[in-house]
Amino acid sequence: MQTSEEQRPAGRLLGDELRHHRERLGYTLADAARAIRASTSKVSRLERGESPAKPRDVHDLAVFYGLSREQRSQIDQLLTQAGNADLYARFADVTPHFLKRLIRLEAAATKISVFDPHVVPGLLQTESYARAIVRMMEVGMPDADIERVVALRMQRQVAIDKSGRALDALIGEEVLFRGYGSANSMFEQIQMLLKITKTNRFNVRIVREGAMTPPYPIFHLSFADGECQELAYVEHLDGANYVTQKRQLDKYRRLLLNVRANAYDRKDSTFALMRALDHWEHKTIEKQSG
Repeated sequence: MQTSEEQRPAGRLLGDELRHHRERLGYTLADAARAIRASTSKVSRLERGESPAKPRDVHDLAVFYGLSREQRSQIDQLLTQAGNADLYARFADVTPHFLKRLIRLEAAATKISVFDPHVVPGLLQTESYARAIVRMMEVGMPDADIERVVALRMQRQVAIDKSGRALDALIGEEVLFRGYGSANSMFEQIQMLLKITKTNRFNVRIVREGAMTPPYPIFHLSFADGECQELAYVEHLDGANYVTQKRQLDKYRRLLLNVRANAYDRKDSTFALMRALDHWEHKTIEKQSG
């Protein structure tokens, strides 16, 4: 647990970073205050590291300043150090209760295996693809909250990437041709999958079109030690089941093995992704020429 003395330097660094971006863009304290629905004195205290930073205020300022994904990641790291807050806690207001537990478990897992029959798994989504998915699923959600859900998804990716843990992802071939967002967004998403397919730590395999697969997403997490060394997470529309009993775990492990048996090897998975990339490239050209 961090003490207040340990938190203050991180708070100053966070405030200084926010002030730097505000001044770089030519905004006043009043401009920043309007962005977070607060007083100028509150923004001033935040920039001096004199008052605790609220995650939502920091996120809203990052959006207002138009910060890049890398810049927001840096801001988020400083926010973590300043408040000693877990990832799920920083996005608690837009995170379903059942998902908070998964985020905590991801941090402790040594390996994550995931299959999703409908979309690219969240841990491998680009920002624009994720935004299109969230906007479709969360009907009526304000744009600001949609951006926070997307930011959480991106931060989960950063956490997984920095941890060095293995990720085994199975993606249906139909998913590659199912458009979410613009053709250009789909092109970027497939391009990202192609890039990580070539790495050793991220094992991405494409499941043959028409293969018999479960109709719902499945997560399987492995842990290095402890009484429970594995569990499965099965998500539904408005909830999720956490499976720890051996009989049920065996069932979901077999389901994943069956899906994997219907997946291409690394070489053919790459070819499948290249076919999808070519498809979306042509769609993008058609859109631009039309």
